[in-house]
Amino acid sequence: MIRVLFICHGNICRSPMAEFIFRDLVEKKGLSHKIETASCATSREEIGNPVYPPARRILLEHGIFCEGKTARQLVKEDYAYYDYLVAMENYNLRNMKKIIASDPQHKISRLLDFTSHPGDIDDPWYSGDFQTAYDEIFRGCQGLLAQIQSKLS
Repeated sequence: MIRVLFICHGNICRSPMAEFIFRDLVEKKGLSHKIETASCATSREEIGNPVYPPARRILLEHGIFCEGKTARQLVKEDYAYYDYLVAMENYNLRNMKKIIASDPQHKISRLLDFTSHPGDIDDPWYSGDFQTAYDEIFRGCQGLLAQIQSKLS
């Protein structure tokens, strides 16, 4: 089983969008029995809160459901459990390293590092641009899944 953890600041916008977009792609490829997906936050401020309504809406527009998801914070033990710890931006990477300390197995990356245009995914909580966030997350998830599938072959 390959385990993927998506991480952003609050775990109510980008990382749950990534979790459920990726899970949808994995299911459509028939790989749910081989890939586990989750998401979390680097901060504590949203713990227990559901996915932010505009993020839920854009997922629903694409037929993706995220009911029951609540925010949780990254813990040090996540590093041992997950094979991929995928951040949305450099700010998340810095905060992840404060929690995890180091990355000796090179499990940590940004989601857009799996595309031909590496970079940060802007936080739609601040920008209000959930469509761009969705599009970038979707592209990153496709790239990540392609890499994982090549390892499964």
